[in-house]
Amino acid sequence: MKKLCCVVSGCLLLAMLPLTAFAYPIDVEKQLNGLSIDYNAYDTDNDIASIQVNNYGTTDAACKVVFNNGPEAPRTRNIEVAAGKHKNATAKFNRSIIKMRIKLTCTPK
Repeated sequence: MKKLCCVVSGCLLLAMLPLTAFAYPIDVEKQLNGLSIDYNAYDTDNDIASIQVNNYGTTDAACKVVFNNGPEAPRTRNIEVAAGKHKNATAKFNRSIIKMRIKLTCTPK
């Protein structure tokens, strides 16, 4: 009986896992113009996306980040990333994100 109880409770726990996950695919299109820029994109919440832009070069960069969720209007963020530093950009949408498309364009400052 104890084994049956553990199996049933284990199955219930596994069945609940997909209800808590909110990951969605993120596509990043980048145009770095010769800068030493790297990025990490995150699915912060089901309606919030963010990107961390890392500048590994010796030149400051001015970056434009466009978050596109599809049916909603794109959200544009302009950030300046100093040489050797990083910055975050975040966008919140009204609907749950199904697929996020981010366009990252950086130019030397």
